[in-house]
Amino acid sequence: MTALSEVGGATDVGFSGGGAPPERAIDVGFAGGGAPPERAIDVGFAGGGASPERAIDVRFAGGRSGRGPLTWGQRAIWHAIGKTAPDDHYFNFGRVLAVPARIQGADAGRVAEALGLVIGRLEALRTRLAFVDGEPYQDLHSAGRLPLEIVAATAEQAADVAERLRERLAATAFDYADEWPLRAGVITVDGTAGHVVLVFCHMAVDGHGADLVVRDLRLALLRGTAGRAPESQPLDLARWQHSPDGRRAGQAALDFWADGLRRIPPTMFASPVAAREAPPFWSGLIVSRAMDVAVRVVADRYRTSGSTVLLAASAALVGAVTGHRTCAIMPIVGNRFTAGSRDLVSTLSHDGLFVVDVDPAATFGELVPAAWQASLRAYRYGSFDPVAWENLIAQVSAERGTAVHPYCCFNDMRLVEQAGRAFTPPDEAELRAARGGTTFAWAGKHERVDCRFCLHVTAEPGGLGVRLTADTGYLPAGMIEGYLRGMETLLVEAAYGEVRLADVAAMVDSP
Repeated sequence: MTALSEVGGATDVGFSGGGAPPERAIDVGFAGGGAPPERAIDVGFAGGGASPERAIDVRFAGGRSGRGPLTWGQRAIWHAIGKTAPDDHYFNFGRVLAVPARIQGADAGRVAEALGLVIGRLEALRTRLAFVDGEPYQDLHSAGRLPLEIVAATAEQAADVAERLRERLAATAFDYADEWPLRAGVITVDGTAGHVVLVFCHMAVDGHGADLVVRDLRLALLRGTAGRAPESQPLDLARWQHSPDGRRAGQAALDFWADGLRRIPPTMFASPVAAREAPPFWSGLIVSRAMDVAVRVVADRYRTSGSTVLLAASAALVGAVTGHRTCAIMPIVGNRFTAGSRDLVSTLSHDGLFVVDVDPAATFGELVPAAWQASLRAYRYGSFDPVAWENLIAQVSAERGTAVHPYCCFNDMRLVEQAGRAFTPPDEAELRAARGGTTFAWAGKHERVDCRFCLHVTAEPGGLGVRLTADTGYLPAGMIEGYLRGMETLLVEAAYGEVRLADVAAMVDSP
């Protein structure tokens, strides 16, 4: 990737006043509104069930073009990508939109038109990376073209074909400098669009941002318009983060982290306990309706969120497995707490620091309120300059004479919880019987992941999904399944009784 020369005629989005490197302002534009050359894309479709017909262009045009520093969220993802490459496709994720039934006869051309309106509205989807002296910048383009794959299927196959297309489009890393941060396809049945498949680059959007894109695409299909452009876009966010107010907010978060890093165990999984598998990082997925219901029962009892209950369960189990009396987890913080950020399509997610004591003499019921307080602190201080954060990690590690990093993370990827909806809990026998429908499956193996223990929570058709990706040297493959089943056991037991933390270790099945 080579540095790009400066050209005139663009919106000046350079930043002054320092903050995060590089500090110099750059006024670079994409003159003339044309699109850069597109790479040829292989639209072969493996796996049977349907074959691609062709790819058509999605043409889009927005307003300004320009270049500026990465936002803090973008830089955090870029750091994680660097730690994970060449397996950085790990961060790709997708959405499948079922075309609303009330749209009669919508074809691939109509999908392309609607998608073009959405991309024109949202600058994150028109932004690639540019590299100047090796440093990445946001590079916003005013116009361009995106290939839209068309795959034919029967009505019975359409949903499965859409899912396979999503998997294929997500299976390779993005070219961050030369590819748009979105891949798209449409599944047609007798020429009519049935499903739209979108796969996102995490440098452009997070999970909430992706759901906003799907919302806008649905509206564009229904109404023929995506609405006015948001008042705030990623370049505007970067400008604020590099302002005096932004730097003060970032420093307050770093001060919170500094206090936590000085009191937690240096890391949660300190020593290898087994020979690593090849590849070394394995992902296991449990899908449990029983766990879904149990989480709601416990959350209702303590008037807290299901995410807090799951964080508390994670801390109890990590403490039981490792023997640590203080547990540190890095939850992914959505950072959408203000009116201006709720509808901002960008990658705002960042690491937080969740620290809670797990006293074996305490009960899980006592841990949940403490976890709620700890989670609020993590969310409040979950936005900061990742470069300054890396310097802080190095500083505290030097002070303590050992590397300090939890290497233990938690990501609740559900857009909304079911809190507030009518809920009648089942009786205890019914909940326990529901465990018979729980499934476990291996969900992937990876060469590199920048964590030793990473939990992802999702809403699945069969219930609550919890995926654990772990370094098999620190948590052997058999323990991955054991941990997930232990989490289900803990939550089901806690739904109708009190659980002592001293008893949690016995709930984790050994390999």
